Amino acid sequence: MTIDERLRAGYRTFREGAYERDRELYQDLATYGQTPHTLVITCSDSRVIVQDILSAGPGDLFVVRNVAAMVPPYENDKGYHGTSAAIEFAVTALEVDNIVVMGHAGCGGVASVIDRNVPEDSFVGQWMRPLHNWLRDHDNFANEKPSARKRMLERAAVYLSIQNLKTFPFVTERVKAGKLSLQGLLFDIHNGELSEVIAKNDTDFDVRSVLASSE
Repeated sequence: MTIDERLRAGYRTFREGAYERDRELYQDLATYGQTPHTLVITCSDSRVIVQDILSAGPGDLFVVRNVAAMVPPYENDKGYHGTSAAIEFAVTALEVDNIVVMGHAGCGGVASVIDRNVPEDSFVGQWMRPLHNWLRDHDNFANEKPSARKRMLERAAVYLSIQNLKTFPFVTERVKAGKLSLQGLLFDIHNGELSEVIAKNDTDFDVRSVLASSE
């Protein structure tokens, strides 16, 4: 099997550039291990590069990527729970200070909930089922245009993931102890805006620029 030349060229650029520049840092991380300060749960979308968005370097972030940046509810069974396992490792082993859920505008996974363009029994359909259920029970924007509904559902997806994080006992324990914070963000690919998702209530959400909130 021959590696794709685009991947080979990309690695060569990394090896001769970024790695050489941060060689000592990489060696320290390899020797002493990682101590990231934040777990970021974000979308697998190729346009959302969280390390670039947050100007993070090696060792700063523990990143989980999945369709639509969804956090499933806590389930203590014998199934395969990749995202839940990553949350558990980040919180209990790495002891991160923050968990950030970063959704994004124009998310195909979120849009599929409204467009219903994936089979319910597909992997994507099953993965998005919690958001389907939320929309069924809380669709107070059913009369809005499709674009407006998708925009609101993108915010709702971040909110739902934050609420699901609170169902994990080890997350709630550290939040109550003041050792862990939970934050919901939304990235707009079109204009580069990163915003906090603010829940007015369980069905009404607003956004506020991260830069504006720091002023």
